[in-house]
Amino acid sequence: MARLEDLKAGVQVNGILPQQTVTIIDVTWHGSAAVEITYRRADGEPRSQLLYRTDEANLSISQTRHKWAFTAPGDTFKLTAEAFRIHLAHLFDPVLAVHTSLVLPLPHQITAVYGEMLSRQPLRYLLADDPGAGKTIMAGLLIKELIVRGDVRRCLICAPGSLAGQWQDEMWFKFQTHFDIFTRETVESSVSGNPFQEKDLVIIRLDQVARSEELQAKLSRTDWDLVIVDEAHKMSASLWGGEMKVTKRYRLGELLGSISRHFLLMTATPHNGKEEDFQMFLRLIDPDRFENRSKLHNEPVDVSDIMRRMVKE
Repeated sequence: MARLEDLKAGVQVNGILPQQTVTIIDVTWHGSAAVEITYRRADGEPRSQLLYRTDEANLSISQTRHKWAFTAPGDTFKLTAEAFRIHLAHLFDPVLAVHTSLVLPLPHQITAVYGEMLSRQPLRYLLADDPGAGKTIMAGLLIKELIVRGDVRRCLICAPGSLAGQWQDEMWFKFQTHFDIFTRETVESSVSGNPFQEKDLVIIRLDQVARSEELQAKLSRTDWDLVIVDEAHKMSASLWGGEMKVTKRYRLGELLGSISRHFLLMTATPHNGKEEDFQMFLRLIDPDRFENRSKLHNEPVDVSDIMRRMVKE
């Protein structure tokens, strides 16, 4: 039922004509109990009629007019449309991270990220460019590009303790991506009991986690989309008397590789001169391929598909 007060210009009403919806054009009140309306029929013909309070029981407001109406604030619509545009921006801009970051990457950095790493699904790669090549910038571009493409939500960076703050600053000031540094306070303030599950973008200190079986146990119960290890050569293993000797850092590397879909190792010194040690290091990236490499002694292998090394001229 509709009241006479509901009849306004532009409103569509049922009950004035049999089995037909009409559109109100004009309303003129006669006292408080009667109203004269001018309306347009479905065929466009205008008519007038006097309605009383007793007619209210037969009237109803049609919802057809509002079926596709947009009633949200314009600012909210603009914000939503802009967010959706940014969400799909990578489909139209193949180097979106470059254009939305405060960096001017060099050609070799763009080639490494967009030519070598992004096309690999999953990414299991060793970035071994010389010092000063800007591996941190490459990692930042990779992280941001994968995030905007929706391929990465949870990312873990493992770095030596002295570099943790530097990584946090680089990711924020150059790529506007905030990472939390994992600390002892992080463990003590954890609500769930596993601090690694509570943040999606985390920086851990290599030795802090490598020396703690408790932290490694918590870490093993999490999953990550991308793990990046800086100064990865510290995760070393060696062959001694035909037996493989591994360090706690190496064990951490094995763990990180097992809980992540994308795994990137970064170091300027991947090779210590011993082919056996190098091949055992590569097991962190591809444990199946290099499982028995320690038995091959000094036989070199082709690693061009999993490693990039740019040497300064």
